[in-house]
Amino acid sequence: MKVLKFGGTSVGSAARMKDVARLINDGERKIVVLSAMSGTTNTLVDIADYLYKKNPEGANEIINKLESVYRRHIDALYDTPEYKQKGRELVKSHFDSIRTYTKDLFTLFEEKVVLAQGELISTGMMNYYLQEQGVNSVLLPALEFMRTDKNAEPDPTYIKEKLQNQMEMYPDADIYITQGFICRNAYGEIDNLQRGGSDYTASLI
Repeated sequence: MKVLKFGGTSVGSAARMKDVARLINDGERKIVVLSAMSGTTNTLVDIADYLYKKNPEGANEIINKLESVYRRHIDALYDTPEYKQKGRELVKSHFDSIRTYTKDLFTLFEEKVVLAQGELISTGMMNYYLQEQGVNSVLLPALEFMRTDKNAEPDPTYIKEKLQNQMEMYPDADIYITQGFICRNAYGEIDNLQRGGSDYTASLI
């Protein structure tokens, strides 16, 4: 089975997502690893910086701007009212999650959760788009199989076992979509494979 990886620029707009969808929908089964839409991770880092500085107003201003960008992407990506609604609900749920971190103590743990949202949104958007086009696509949550050990190195035995378990739940799927970059650490906390980690994710898979 092929593993394909597309970076942030490749999924940086509705038009680019549609291009990727055409490329991957060629009749061959595959796993597709996606980054966050271009610019998203940098913006999430900016949000985290405001929260570290105890400036929730500044953080919320950036959150609102980024969410409005995603709403425009949703309107451009989907054709049917059903999937436009699904896309809006997806985006709203993730940005509501980010907003919860403007109200409490903000630490490195919360930052990593915030940084994970970009990949979670982009893969959800792509999976919905493929389904709208009639493709038998499923989302494989990277947080269910991608893990590092106590030395912060990938745990290949765990990854292989859990990834196989996830895929066996959807034996008839044609395309598996998953997140690059994000993982869990040895303690089960949301973590990441550092910047550029989507390439690493694809290599590990």
